[in-house]
Amino acid sequence: MASSTGWTGPTTTGHTAAGNAWGRGGSQTPSEFLENPSQSSRLTAPFRKHVKPKKQHEIRRLGELVKKLSDLTGCTQVVDVGSGQGHLSRFMSLGLGLMVKSIEGDQRLVERAQRLDQQLLQALAKVEKRNPRVVQRGRFSPQHVVKWVDPKVLCEELLLPLESTRHSGTRLLLTGLHACGDLSVALLRHFCCCPEVVALASVGCCYMKLSAPGGYPLSQWVAGLPGYELPYRLREGACHALEEYAERLQKARPDLRTHCYRAALETVIRHACPELQRPGVQGIPRVHELKIEEYVQQGLQRVGIDPQLPLNLAALQAHQAQENRVIAFFSLALLMAPLVETLILLDRLLYLQEQGFHAELLPIFSPELSPRNMVLVATKMPLGQAFSALETEDS
Repeated sequence: MASSTGWTGPTTTGHTAAGNAWGRGGSQTPSEFLENPSQSSRLTAPFRKHVKPKKQHEIRRLGELVKKLSDLTGCTQVVDVGSGQGHLSRFMSLGLGLMVKSIEGDQRLVERAQRLDQQLLQALAKVEKRNPRVVQRGRFSPQHVVKWVDPKVLCEELLLPLESTRHSGTRLLLTGLHACGDLSVALLRHFCCCPEVVALASVGCCYMKLSAPGGYPLSQWVAGLPGYELPYRLREGACHALEEYAERLQKARPDLRTHCYRAALETVIRHACPELQRPGVQGIPRVHELKIEEYVQQGLQRVGIDPQLPLNLAALQAHQAQENRVIAFFSLALLMAPLVETLILLDRLLYLQEQGFHAELLPIFSPELSPRNMVLVATKMPLGQAFSALETEDS
C-alpha cells in the first residue's frame, strides 16, 4: 500500500481483466458472459432483469467489493450516492444482505427504482416458493431518498442512519458507481470530515464536469506541480472509451464520420451563437446515413437554434472532405485519455493519503465493458494485505 507520508505509487495488482497495472490492455471477454453475451452467469435471473450487460458486470463487481469492505470495517450501513435507478443498491441490499440507503436527486429515477424494487421482491418470492431452500431471512429493500448532494456543502441526509441501525452506533460506507463530476469529490470530502464515515468505494466519471478550482486538483502534491492544470478539452477526452474506439478504427466503421459532422456543426454554432459554450448534442441516430447538412439541422434544433438557419453548403462539404484528418486528430487526442484520467485519480488518492487515510486504486471492471474501471477504496483503519483481496473474484 502507498504510504500516507510519501508518494510511492498505488498498488493495483491482481485482477485478470486488468491487462496492465491500470486495468487496461486486456481483450478477453469476462467469463461471466462467455455463455450468453447479454446475461451474466454470476447473477441470478431476477437481478439481471432490466439491467444491461455492462451494468450487470458493474453492480456485481462493485457490490461484492463493497460487501467485503463493509465486513472488514464493521460498517452498519452503506450509502449509495447518485444511485440512479437503484440497480447497485438493489443488488447490495436484496442480493448481498447489506443495509443500504440510496440517494438520488432525480425524483423520476427514484420512483422507477422503487417500482423495480417491488418487481424484484415479487420475482424473488416466486423463486423461494418454487425452491424453499433458497429462502433468505432478514432481507431489506434499499431506502430511497430524493436529495441533491451539493459538492460544496455537508449533506446531513447522507449521514443519517436508517431506523433499523439507529441504536447500534453508526458506521457508514459511502459508494458511488460512476458518480458524475463533482459528486465523486463530494464523497471524498464527506469521508474525510465525517467521523461516522469509515470507508469509501468510489468509481468516478464525467471528468469534464469537475469544477475548477474545487474539483481538481484536490491534493497539495498535484497542486504544486508546474502545469498541473487540465483544461476542459483534456478532461472531456479522458471520458472516452479507448478500447471501443480502437475497435471502431480497426473495422473502419461508418459511424466514425460522427466526429467530422460534429466538428462542422460546432463551426456553425459558434458563428450563429458565439455565447453558446460547449453545447451537448445528444440523440441523433444513424448519423452515418445522414447528409452533413441534415445532421447540422438536427444538431441545431437540439441546442435550441433555428434549424432552418441558412447554411453554407460549400463550406460544409469542404469540412466533410477533411473527415480522415478529423479522425486522425481525434485518435491522437484520445491517446492522452488514460494519462489524464490517471492524473485525476492519483490526485484523489494523494488527497486522501495526505490526510493520513489508507487508500488504494483497484481495477475491478473489464475495461472493454466499463472503461471507467478503477475504484478508489479508502478506510480510516489499516487493512494491510486485505486491500488486495477486495478486487478478487468471489467463487
